[in-house]
This record gives sequence, C-alpha cells and structure tokens, in this order.
Amino acid sequence: MRLPPNDYLKYWRVIRYFILKKYKLTTGELDVLLFLYSEKYFSKDKFNEFDELISWDVNRFDKLLRDGWVVVFRKRQGKKKALYEVSYKGRRMLGSMYKKLSGEEIPESPSVNPMFLKNVSYTDKVYRNMIIEMNKFIRQQRHPSP
Repeated sequence: MRLPPNDYLKYWRVIRYFILKKYKLTTGELDVLLFLYSEKYFSKDKFNEFDELISWDVNRFDKLLRDGWVVVFRKRQGKKKALYEVSYKGRRMLGSMYKKLSGEEIPESPSVNPMFLKNVSYTDKVYRNMIIEMNKFIRQQRHPSP
C-alpha cells in the first residue's frame, strides 16, 4: 500500500490539544481563527457567518478581541463598518500550528508546554505521552536509520 504524499492530519488531534492548552483557547475559538486566518480584513458580519457553524457563544468575538487574537483594523466611521484582522499574536500562533502539522516537533519542556508540568490532569498525561511518541516518529522520519 502506498503512503499518502501529504499526511498533515495524522497528529491533528494531538497538535490541536497542545495549541488549545498552551494558548488557553476553546475549540470554537481556534476554528474561527483558522477560518479568519486567510481573510485579510473582515467585518463582524463575516465573523458571524462562520461563527454560526460553531456551538453558540455570544461572547466569542468580544473574548477574541479582548484577549488580543483579533484587532481593530479600521474603526466604524459613519456608514462604513468597522474592519478587523487576526492580530500578530494570532498569526504567530496559527503559523506555529501549521509548522507542527508540517512535521515540526512539539516542545517537551514544562516552560513552553503546560502539559509537561507536574500537576496536570490524566488527559494531559496521556497527550504528553503521545507527544513524546510523535516527536520520536518525527525524528525517525527526519533521520531514517540505514
């Protein structure tokens, strides 16, 4: 059987869990940011268009704005709508996530990865073990043994 040429989503669940934990986001917030990432500028209407697909959270936009994931590009002026964009912070986080999907290792240091702290939940420990295995696999792919 031939392997698929692009196997980006093999570790999607692990990477998503890491991103959610590290940046204290919900799945809905991450999904919206992924949608908005390719939009240069967007109005609140465009945000709401995609937000309808996700579990209802009336405060999602305000939380993303307050926490710095989305910033105002142009304030509302007369009949012109306010425009927003994904912030530098948001673009960096999403860029990091895409790098991980492309084969970059997830850090195993407690200072960078909250799942490697001592007092974590059982679920975090299970994902932590998977991250260790995933990183081994990535290293093996990078430097195959003869």
